[in-house]
Amino acid sequence: MTLERLWAGWRSEYVSGIDTSTATSPATDGTVEDAGGCILCRIVAAADDAVALVLERTATTFTVMNLYPYASGHLMVAPLRHEADLDGLDEAEAIGMTSATRRALRAVRAAYDPDGVNVGANLGRAAGAGVPGHLHLHVVPRWYGDTNFMTAVAEARVMPEDLATGYRKLRELWPA
Repeated sequence: MTLERLWAGWRSEYVSGIDTSTATSPATDGTVEDAGGCILCRIVAAADDAVALVLERTATTFTVMNLYPYASGHLMVAPLRHEADLDGLDEAEAIGMTSATRRALRAVRAAYDPDGVNVGANLGRAAGAGVPGHLHLHVVPRWYGDTNFMTAVAEARVMPEDLATGYRKLRELWPA
């Protein structure tokens, strides 16, 4: 018998409740929780990279730990500028995104030694974007037997490592 459908009714409420606001309001105390608007723009404005879990900033991009990871070491690479789609990036931003993603891959592989890595973008709400107004690429280390079944069934993730430990591990191994 094969599994033909997997019911995840909770997902409907999650995706329909996504804030698609494009407003930005910079944080003033280094945290991302005290600012309104786009979460990624709040991270850009954060004063303290360690508090915001920012691993790298460049002239056009930033790389940050995902607060709701699918696996240990799940990162996001995003442009500094609030832009929803790859087509909206200028040439420097597009090159910056690719270069930052390559550095993220090197760090994830060095820190976690995964069997594989998912790299991808969910462009638009219908594609599953949690932040549909601000483009970001996910870098997710994967291992044989890692099916993420718990995420789909129980709205839960089994994480063997906390975010602070992952942040320290990745910062230490981040390519220059």
